[in-house]
Amino acid sequence: MYRPVSRRRFLLQGAALAAVLAGCRGAARPCEGSLAARARAHGRIFGASVAEEVFDDPAYAALYRRHACILTTDWALKFDVIRPERDTWHFESADRLLAFADVLGVPLRGHTLIWNENAPGWLWELVDRGELATVRGVFEEHIERVVHRYRGRLHSWDVVNEPFWPGHNLPGGWRDGPWYRAFGEDYVRRAFELARRYDPGVKLVLNEAHAERMDEVGAAVRAGLLALVEKLLDVGVALHAVGLQGHLYAYVEEGALDYDYPRFTAFVHRLAQLGVKIYITELDVSDEWLIRAGASLSERDAWVARQYRAFLGEVLQVEAVEMVITWQLSDRYSWLRAWAPVRPLPFDDALRPKPACRALAEALAA
Repeated sequence: MYRPVSRRRFLLQGAALAAVLAGCRGAARPCEGSLAARARAHGRIFGASVAEEVFDDPAYAALYRRHACILTTDWALKFDVIRPERDTWHFESADRLLAFADVLGVPLRGHTLIWNENAPGWLWELVDRGELATVRGVFEEHIERVVHRYRGRLHSWDVVNEPFWPGHNLPGGWRDGPWYRAFGEDYVRRAFELARRYDPGVKLVLNEAHAERMDEVGAAVRAGLLALVEKLLDVGVALHAVGLQGHLYAYVEEGALDYDYPRFTAFVHRLAQLGVKIYITELDVSDEWLIRAGASLSERDAWVARQYRAFLGEVLQVEAVEMVITWQLSDRYSWLRAWAPVRPLPFDDALRPKPACRALAEALAA
């Protein structure tokens, strides 16, 4: 939900950003930190999602300065954050993050324009009343206003997020929601064409989750995603890249992770053969099952590091994979902390590098 910002907090955040600037003068230039440098040396980009924690935690902001060559907005550009009410628009957080990226001298990615899963209550009320023509108008208005506001200032947009979820039992495994109700499957094409109209220079990305899974859900998502990419390209949609999130955190039974990284990489290669670039957009590795199993901290960290190394060791063999983005940099700010005290990221709560950081660096440089 939207987090209102007082004048005092805004000034404090500005002061924190100024402190980061002062601390970085004379430091390594952007993209010369270890993870970014490892990736860049092999023609790839490393980055992370970012939220307002960087304004409250200057040391965390400095970690981005050292290690990230690109940033992705975490929650600041999601529909329900920008428009908690129909006639209310909140761009404050996104604007601050864009300024932060500008200060660091790195590009910012927009996440996400259209997602069926984060519709606020007022939008569902329109759907429930059958006012689908109004919903279609909201769809077009939202894309026009948001994309035009940041025209020429973003590296890329995750135009549509997670179009598939077989659990909704729709034909083709599509995810249900207001946009699907209003347009059917065609909402994806419409979103891309509108985004292209209002910012012809920004890169347009189709972002999906669960493709890494090797169960029935993963199989359905991969099949749907491959067919959708083919269809969009066939009708001339400007699709620069497919984002594959890489949340490796669930579906564990008795210590056996339900993933097959070589098999997943074969799917990535099939996507690449269609002529699109591939971004790994939201990488993290949850060790929640090891917490339940009573494993030690060192055992948990070693296991997480092995998953980073194994996953990226396979996926980065595909030349079309241009970018690797973790969802935040430090365990302290992981979204997975809402459920368990996991350690899924390269840096711990004290912002110290973990075995996962070494594994990530080695994989990026392999």
